Amino acid sequence: MLMTAIVIATFFFMEFMAWFTHKFVMHGFLWILHKDHHQTEPGFFEKNDAFFLIFAIPSTILMFIGANNQWDYRFFIGLGILFYGICYFLVHDIFIHQRFKWLRRSNHPYFKAIRKAHKVHHKHLGKEKGECFGMLIVPFKYYKEAKKSLSQ
Repeated sequence: MLMTAIVIATFFFMEFMAWFTHKFVMHGFLWILHKDHHQTEPGFFEKNDAFFLIFAIPSTILMFIGANNQWDYRFFIGLGILFYGICYFLVHDIFIHQRFKWLRRSNHPYFKAIRKAHKVHHKHLGKEKGECFGMLIVPFKYYKEAKKSLSQ
């Protein structure tokens, strides 16, 4: 039970970490890696994909250390980071950016709100300006707008 709570708490904490990292690191000193995500260049891969490793490495290390110490809490923190990473890939890369042509249609207000918030974020091409830096938690106004558009 405690280990499940650690995984879930870590998963939700990662939403804050993703927001913080996106706003202050990706749109800050590591803009050089994130820039091609806002200013699209040809090709399937982006320099921005390096952030996959930036988050995967601590997850892997924590899982390895935790597994080698009688499956202690570190394994479950790493697992929470892994689950968030999988969710991020599915929501951001597949659902929002359609890097793979899956999950193309969704009329659920929450998913429409996620897409709208991300679109608003991408209207800014430079690193200085921006809004909606999170992925799963978006401003309520986009959810409300999506719900309204579906009821018409």
